[in-house]
Formats: sequence, C-alpha cells, structure tokens
Amino acid sequence: MALEWVVIGYAAGAEAIMLILLTLPQSINPLRKGLISATKALLKPFLSVVPFGLFLIMDINWKYRTRLTCSSDNCSPIDYLRHEKSILKSQRNAILIAAALLFYWLLYSVTKLLDRIDELDQRIQKLKNQD
Repeated sequence: MALEWVVIGYAAGAEAIMLILLTLPQSINPLRKGLISATKALLKPFLSVVPFGLFLIMDINWKYRTRLTCSSDNCSPIDYLRHEKSILKSQRNAILIAAALLFYWLLYSVTKLLDRIDELDQRIQKLKNQD
C-alpha cells in the first residue's frame, strides 16, 4: 500500500520541480523553449494523477469510515496511539493528494500561459519583420 503514496509523492515532486523551472525568469533560464515543449509532452501522462488521486481519496474515506473509534474507556494506550497515528497518516496523505492535484493544475496553467506568450512573441516578431 505504500507504493501508491510513493508514486503520487514523486509525481507531485516532479510537477513542483517543473513548475519552479518554468517560472524562472527568461534571462536565467535559456532552455525555456525546450522545457516548455517537454512539459507539454508530459502533461498528458501526468493527467493520470487526477483519477489516481481521486481513487486514493476514496481509499482514505473508506479507511476513515471503517476505522475503530477510540474513546477513553474502551481503548488501551497502544490502541489509542495506533488510532492517532492512523488519523495523522490519513491527514498527511490527503495533503499529499491535494498538493499533487494543485501542482498539476498550476503546471497546466503556467504551461498554457507560457505557450501563449511565445505565440504572441512570434506574432510580434512577424509584424516587425513585415514593417
């Protein structure tokens, strides 16, 4: 079960790194055009993060609903710690899923924006060359 969290964690990390590289100023980042084309090519495979994240959210919800509740009277200290650890892991995993989905949306938006900016720059150059 830990493999799915590793996969979504790596996907969120890769999305964050690409987002950071895309948002660097153009003077610092001379490879921007290649990075934009590589990111556009990776957007479709990274789209699998969305249904995978939704599946993991359903998994967290199912675990939450079927978890034993631990009140102070019927739990030993070990059971109480196990219950608290389970809650913390569920919260951590929900934050990881939200981060992966947010990073995908930001990466998609930034890539489309930079693609549009490049397209407009090419139009400006074409109009300058015609004059």
